Amino acid sequence: MRIINTSIRMLDFKPIFLPKLTMNSLGKYIVLSAVALGAWVPNSNAQIGTKELTGKLANELNAITTMVPFLTITPDSRSAAMGDVGVALFRPDANSVSWNMSNLVFANQSTGFSLSYAPWLRQIVDDVGFSYLSGYSKMGDNVAIGGSFRYFSLGNIQFTDIDGNATGNFNPNEFSLDGGVAIKLNKNFAWGVNLRFIYSNLTGNRAIGGIDYKAALGGAGDINFTYKTEIKNGNKYDKLKAGINIQNIGSKMTYSSREKLDFLPTNLKLGVGYTTDIDEYNKISIYADINKLLVPTRPYYVQKWDGGDSVSSTGERILLAGRDPNVNVVQGMVQSFNDAPGGLKEELNEYMLSGGMEYTYNDQFTIRGGVFYEAREKGGRQYGTLGFGIKYQTITIDAAYLVPFIRRHPLQNQMRFSFLFDLGALSDK
Repeated sequence: MRIINTSIRMLDFKPIFLPKLTMNSLGKYIVLSAVALGAWVPNSNAQIGTKELTGKLANELNAITTMVPFLTITPDSRSAAMGDVGVALFRPDANSVSWNMSNLVFANQSTGFSLSYAPWLRQIVDDVGFSYLSGYSKMGDNVAIGGSFRYFSLGNIQFTDIDGNATGNFNPNEFSLDGGVAIKLNKNFAWGVNLRFIYSNLTGNRAIGGIDYKAALGGAGDINFTYKTEIKNGNKYDKLKAGINIQNIGSKMTYSSREKLDFLPTNLKLGVGYTTDIDEYNKISIYADINKLLVPTRPYYVQKWDGGDSVSSTGERILLAGRDPNVNVVQGMVQSFNDAPGGLKEELNEYMLSGGMEYTYNDQFTIRGGVFYEAREKGGRQYGTLGFGIKYQTITIDAAYLVPFIRRHPLQNQMRFSFLFDLGALSDK
């Protein structure tokens, strides 16, 4: 059980501390040399140019935060064992509902479903976990439908007031429910779409700090595409596949009418896969994915010595670097490509890279490995992954193990498993 003091609230991150500046000096976009270092300089004539400023800010910690981050958790063990790749997998299965719905029309099986579970933060607590259920069915050769349900439980939490008195227990939880369709346009190209309902209840409908909090509700959708082709390699043909998935395009969410609306984790996934048959029984597949959150980057605001933000005559906070994040969803998606306060270097840091490979023997036994990289300034998730898969008749068991490179991770030092069931083969028998 964890104890949460309900008098504590999240505040806007304000990493820059500046003396009070006049409107004229702000208009010239010149600031004191104490800007990215938080150091005191007695001479107010010390200045820093725009180029030097962005260079310093690019190295500052400035991770992008969103509502309901559980939507970004890798749901299955196959992808988890290959560095979290999944947009352009060969042999797509029920888990493709989340990775790339359009890929399902290229599945070998007509019907299937998958069940996955991952304990979370088990080195700290023992009652947090992530569960995932997905399934699909092909309607002929050109259409597939599918759906999924993901559930994230944060365990039992005891709330207290500012004096430490218990105010009740609650089990915060979040879930999403998906449904989608994939359509093959020709033998090489397909597109798909998902619709998603989102529920998040972290406080149990209670008042905290004089504000009434309730469950947050939201809706979102994915749009995705898959292209596959063959490449001649000597006397045989290797397979190449590419995919794109724009996830969680939807309304902003909030836990209270008095709190601002926050963005969903809208995410751009680009992936490519290449597979070659070594012989009749052995094959190797290689994958690479790129991810980019399509959410505005948190800017830096000018601050006064008393800790508050400097504001203009209209009451708006004054930007030091970056762009105003208070925009609509579509504008935020477009703006996310060029709004980092640290300039191009910080923009490039916002791209997450993953790669993996799998060796398969006789379509029954698979060994997997992969890596995932995220810049230190954007969260610092950097780890390697290992895993295997075993298929017996109509059941496949996948397992994954994570090894962090530079810092602890919620899934380190533990195995996670997924179970896939080929219902089409079962009905044939």
